[in-house]
Amino acid sequence: MCRFMVYKGKDEILLSELILNPTHSILTQSFDSRLRLDTRRPHNGDGFGIGYYTSPSLGPEPCVFTSTIPAWNCLNLSRIASKTTSSLIFAHVRATTEGNLSDQNCHPFSYKRLMFMHNGGIGSFKRIKMKLAMGLNERWFTLVQGSTDSEWAFALFLDCLDKAGHDPDTNSGFGHSVLRKGILRTIERINALIKEVVGDEGVGEEDSRSLLNFAVTDGESVVCSRYVSSKTDEAASLFWSSGTSWKATNTNSKPATEPGQKDYVMERRDKGSDIVLVASEPLTFERDNWVTVPTNSTVTIHKQTVMIHPIIDEFYSPNPAHARSAGFAQAKGQTITGLDKLVLQQRVNGAGSESGSLDGRSKATVSGAISRLSVH
Repeated sequence: MCRFMVYKGKDEILLSELILNPTHSILTQSFDSRLRLDTRRPHNGDGFGIGYYTSPSLGPEPCVFTSTIPAWNCLNLSRIASKTTSSLIFAHVRATTEGNLSDQNCHPFSYKRLMFMHNGGIGSFKRIKMKLAMGLNERWFTLVQGSTDSEWAFALFLDCLDKAGHDPDTNSGFGHSVLRKGILRTIERINALIKEVVGDEGVGEEDSRSLLNFAVTDGESVVCSRYVSSKTDEAASLFWSSGTSWKATNTNSKPATEPGQKDYVMERRDKGSDIVLVASEPLTFERDNWVTVPTNSTVTIHKQTVMIHPIIDEFYSPNPAHARSAGFAQAKGQTITGLDKLVLQQRVNGAGSESGSLDGRSKATVSGAISRLSVH
């Protein structure tokens, strides 16, 4: 199971405060996740990447650092993360499903001011790869340097923007609505390609099911998806948290795996939201401040406001009590457990399936009703 993490804040933060220092940081998760179900691929040691935006005086494009060295064994990552700050950060640790071990296959991918990463896999990828490639504008076809399904998904996303009249070469932001529509169109085209090769009767079979947790940003807004091309399965795990400060606590509730690591907590001093985190797996063992993203939904972060929208297609169910199985995601190593090793599920009460915007005021009220993680 790959893992990714997104940070968007009003203020800059040291990368080490997210990637290295927390007891359950994304680096620690890559080799010692206490919530991991995937016994087939117990480590995320197939490379990693960090991407972050710098001062506007240096231009709108992000700085991206990737390496095939396991994240926990990379001295340069420690050096960079402890001396680098940013207000918008992507981080990804990789467990190979498609593509070999190379820098070109490490996330995040970037083009101009856009940055993109993926957790999951495209169903029937080998069967649709040629059709996907042939459907791209030549400039996006030739952009692909690696061999992962994820990079082809990014090329497809760029093609979707381009064909919708939004030139990816622009120096200005695209806006959260354009990014979200681009993600939805990317998912739609992937589903159509799979249906074309497997037929109606093959849709929903294991080999044709996709797990499409995407994250994309233009340096201003962020859009993430939690998606599976199935009406009966849960998608790969995804959570978000928001507050006014992200800080280390004085006492560790769990033993640190690395010297200097501490427990962190998302604090909320008022009803505002200065920080938003999105992660495949929570960065803390404390669950009260982490919200499960509903399966087949998008998370949009715009000016520290979090908006959740359902992805309405053939795999959508309007029934808030619609039950999904975690078996497929579990078999693919794409879900996590509680400390008792039971799969973490979102409490089913209807609210989590609704579209809407959660600003600073409403989040403080709604979080008590829908954001507790329950174990079923």
